[in-house]
Amino acid sequence: MHAAVRVLLLLFVLGFLWTPGSPLAPGALLGQDKVFVCPMDPDVRSNQPGNCRRCGMKLREGIPEPVEFHLDLALTPRAVKPNQTEQLKFSVHDPWKDRPVKDFQLVHEKLFHMFVVGQDLQFFVHDHPVLQPDGDFLFNLAFPKPGMYRVLGDFYPDGATPQLIAKTVFVQGTPPPPPVLPRDYSTKQTENLQVEMTTDPPQPIAAQKTLIYFRLSPADGLEKYIGAWAHMLAASDDLIDMIHTHPFIADGGPQLEFTLDFPRARTYRVWVQFQRKGVVNTAHFDIPVKELE
Repeated sequence: MHAAVRVLLLLFVLGFLWTPGSPLAPGALLGQDKVFVCPMDPDVRSNQPGNCRRCGMKLREGIPEPVEFHLDLALTPRAVKPNQTEQLKFSVHDPWKDRPVKDFQLVHEKLFHMFVVGQDLQFFVHDHPVLQPDGDFLFNLAFPKPGMYRVLGDFYPDGATPQLIAKTVFVQGTPPPPPVLPRDYSTKQTENLQVEMTTDPPQPIAAQKTLIYFRLSPADGLEKYIGAWAHMLAASDDLIDMIHTHPFIADGGPQLEFTLDFPRARTYRVWVQFQRKGVVNTAHFDIPVKELE
């Protein structure tokens, strides 16, 4: 009887020791009950504080649930005409009481990344509006042609999660015809780089993972551009889908790998930017995406 009681007591003690969250549990002894997550790449996690191995952002503990903030875009002058300099004013408000947001976290060395793409996919801008004392961001831009432009804001309100919100601008005049994009995987010669691209699978499928490989030459003098080895914007030919992302694998060498889930069966124009010897190189490729058969 005494032996049976001792066994029960031993089992009780062992059960207490191994209960998750118990002060004597192995994970608690090693500090493994804490999880640090990258706000930009939530699949990158660690039991220790530090920086994301993929994008370089600081890992954070206890990231809030994702919720979309409100982004307002005002243009001055309001009547937008081709080749007329416009002041773009971006205002961010919280999603609960629509209060102005004034505090932002750095994302790849900048507080706000702005992408502008024209309806015919010929016009592309990646730049950085400037934060004002009242919390608004300002940028001056002349839209070169009539038609629709999509303006993508990438920013990170303090205490929230990174935001990626698109707005639409219409420029007066006759818009261009819809673009027709044949597959274009051809090697591109940019300012001081040659850029080759391949995909796996060779025929990307909507909503399935696609690996996108880039090979750069010459291989010397490669540098990080705004805190990352490369920046990519993928836009569907109807400008409904716009995705800003960074390499999945990159180490400063001439080969880089992105991973991307194209959301729909469309043709996507992919702009990718690299820096070599202080020069920013921009290349674009056209990737048809099919439905799963």
